[in-house]
Amino acid sequence: MIIMSADLGLARTGIAVCDKGETLAFPKEVIFEKNEERLVDKIISVAKENMVELIVVGLPKNMDGSQGYRCDECRHTARMIEEKSGIKVDFWDERCTTIIAASNLNDTNVRGKKRKQVIDSAAATIILQDYLNYRKNSK
Repeated sequence: MIIMSADLGLARTGIAVCDKGETLAFPKEVIFEKNEERLVDKIISVAKENMVELIVVGLPKNMDGSQGYRCDECRHTARMIEEKSGIKVDFWDERCTTIIAASNLNDTNVRGKKRKQVIDSAAATIILQDYLNYRKNSK
């Protein structure tokens, strides 16, 4: 099954997709959009282009595991995606994914403007790979 993840942000949304065998997640793109309805349409467009069967949305929980207003906003956007596209949406805890992505980019010496352009898709890739690993290990 082809699965896509979305790391929803206020201005940038990272997108990652996996292979059909659900083995490897890879960064797809970053969507630069602040308007929620246009963002939903762009996410759906990427999903349809890639024949996605499931979308995983990162849930930005607080470090103590509680859910704040950003979780509510992400759930709302995810509901819009699911209703408008007919593609099932699942959630995955995204705590620390941007920090891990930043660390990985440091290791590969990606800095400055280039870093800002790819960090969200790198975080989406981490979200999706964690989700894929969970699916593989829970079977």
